[in-house]
Amino acid sequence: MDAPLDEANVGRFNRMLAEMCGQTQFIVVTHNRKTMEMGSVLYGVTMQEPGVSKLVSVKWEEDVASVAPKQASTASNAA
Repeated sequence: MDAPLDEANVGRFNRMLAEMCGQTQFIVVTHNRKTMEMGSVLYGVTMQEPGVSKLVSVKWEEDVASVAPKQASTASNAA
């Protein structure tokens, strides 16, 4: 979703997600590290050996997840 965006627009996109996540749940498909940091749960697929896919999930601790939107809003003040 955010692949064609430059760094400035990725920041804008992430700030928009942070503002709207209190009212809406989002599913975002991305390879962008900054966008992945915005989520509270991360799901992925990895292939540790050829032909064998493995599903991976990570749920951030509540304290860590609450920091990401604050970082995005801090970045918006700097922009």
